[in-house]
Amino acid sequence: MFPNPGLDPQSKPARGLRRYIGLVEEELGLSGHGSFVQLDAPLSAYLAIDGHVPAFPDRDVALLWDERYGWSLAVEARCGEDLLVLAYLGGQVAPAPRVVAAFVRRALAGEAAGTPEPEVLPAPDLHDELGAYAPVAEELLAAG
Repeated sequence: MFPNPGLDPQSKPARGLRRYIGLVEEELGLSGHGSFVQLDAPLSAYLAIDGHVPAFPDRDVALLWDERYGWSLAVEARCGEDLLVLAYLGGQVAPAPRVVAAFVRRALAGEAAGTPEPEVLPAPDLHDELGAYAPVAEELLAAG
């Protein structure tokens, strides 16, 4: 069972999660066209990353996020299989976007990044953490 049953798309945590993922994309210089956010349990996100890891130069790279393990870096497996996770950032479920970007840059450079095994990260206040990233009402009106 997941700690969160999913999010209403208009809720503050859902808006915050989308913005948080967008800020990570900005830190990495991504357009946002190769990503998605899942609001059903477990909360998760997928970001297609420009570049390759030296160990798998012919495979596409993805940055994954979920509410249990936080961020991980993966490569596309062959034959339509699941993604092959190379490393987990660890530490926090939702660290600052610059921390996530540094993790990705280290991995793309072939440097040691994160840990090879997942660790369930406690995040009892995840909805509040995500909600803090939600755009304020004025930003929503200006965009809208």
